[in-house]
Amino acid sequence: MRKTLFRTCSIVWIITFFSLLGVHAQSNEAPLVDPEESFVRANYQYEYIPDFTYEEVEQRIKAMDTEMSFELNDRIFSFIQYFAVRNRDYTKMVLGRKNLFFPMFDSIMVKQEMPVDIKYLSIIESGLDPQIRSRVGAIGLWQFMPATGRMYGMNYNPYVDDRMDPIKSTESAAKYLKSLYRMFGDWEVAMAAYNCGPGNVRKAIRRSGGKTTFWEIYNYLPRETRGYVPQFQAMLYLLNHLDEHNFHPEEPTYAVASEEIRFQRAFNLEKLAELTSLCVADLEVLNPSIKNRMVPEQNKTMAIRVPRTRKAYLAENLAWITDSLSNKPTNLIASASLQNADNPGIPPAEPITYRVRSGDVLGTIARRHGVTVSELKYWNNLSSNLIRVGQKLYIESTAGNTDRAIAQTNSNGQKTYIVQPGDSLWVISQKHTGMSVEELKRLNNLRSNSIKPGQKLVVG
Repeated sequence: MRKTLFRTCSIVWIITFFSLLGVHAQSNEAPLVDPEESFVRANYQYEYIPDFTYEEVEQRIKAMDTEMSFELNDRIFSFIQYFAVRNRDYTKMVLGRKNLFFPMFDSIMVKQEMPVDIKYLSIIESGLDPQIRSRVGAIGLWQFMPATGRMYGMNYNPYVDDRMDPIKSTESAAKYLKSLYRMFGDWEVAMAAYNCGPGNVRKAIRRSGGKTTFWEIYNYLPRETRGYVPQFQAMLYLLNHLDEHNFHPEEPTYAVASEEIRFQRAFNLEKLAELTSLCVADLEVLNPSIKNRMVPEQNKTMAIRVPRTRKAYLAENLAWITDSLSNKPTNLIASASLQNADNPGIPPAEPITYRVRSGDVLGTIARRHGVTVSELKYWNNLSSNLIRVGQKLYIESTAGNTDRAIAQTNSNGQKTYIVQPGDSLWVISQKHTGMSVEELKRLNNLRSNSIKPGQKLVVG
């Protein structure tokens, strides 16, 4: 777990000074200086930081209604001073993010029958950043190491890291903390064990002569852990007494209401955004565990979070969207031969293998072959835009596949279209202005969204 140790402070005022060119305003009163004389007037801007005493904070803590009760001491007070005065920016940052996660934290803690105030521990772990990484490799809101994450069922591979999933990581953190509480019978000690490991806590208990509370074993714990629990208690106090310390978040961020949906296949978030008019940035925010915008084959069953306002549309059109999400090279090669067999007059779709040359980038290669960078990355399982000289890239090609070759007019004067490898009803509808998926199905008496290369469809 990420550990942070802060020093005490005693500053109670922060004054930011700006020198601005002053211009005397017109008024009915006699001017204090010659109005035609130029002068520089100092303009002081204050951020009011209320002073507070140890005794005031102590009384507030005693009056707090919390399951995580604690008694004030000098160590905790020094961290309250730090977060309330010296590092107010950190506290403000946390306030701006808390509405993204706190409702979800509350729900999970209640479900796990744990003190809701445990949620403040995530502030000390990650500053409420689901993608933050520590120097030792801990990741996410709750800073799980890979081994501990796997213990609690979180997937970890080059494409997906569940430690960055807010819900999964919070559920795992709740279960882990609950097991530590059962082990030590004290929430403060359980949090210490979450930070430094249960082995170090047992060692501290032995060295203390069998003491069992955090402050009794305090001097025997690792140095970083000694600051960990007091920081949690300082944040617990401050976020329950914002007005007393003049904290008023100016631009809080709220979570986007979302729902889960499963596509049951490997795909690229950019492709999903393209098909559904969703914003790929929104998809990334809702699915922070997906790295490089790729859902790989081994994680194809994972649930994807989408904005709640779009869930009904996606569910209604799930079949064709799923069908259009990926065009795998092996399927394209196989379907090309099928097309050729059914329609000998139409050239088959042949895959192209391109060898990267000096000076090439994905953008120029994509433009040269009439495809997109996203398609290039998907076909070649690329997680970034980096390519190397001599590297072979797979590129879908439909040599001779012109609109004239695949669009015809039958004897009844109807416009027809021959299905190409990788086509879906939605893709075809986009090629023909004013044509919808439902209209295609009606015109061709289709009962499902299933089509195959070489099939002839009425499109107008």
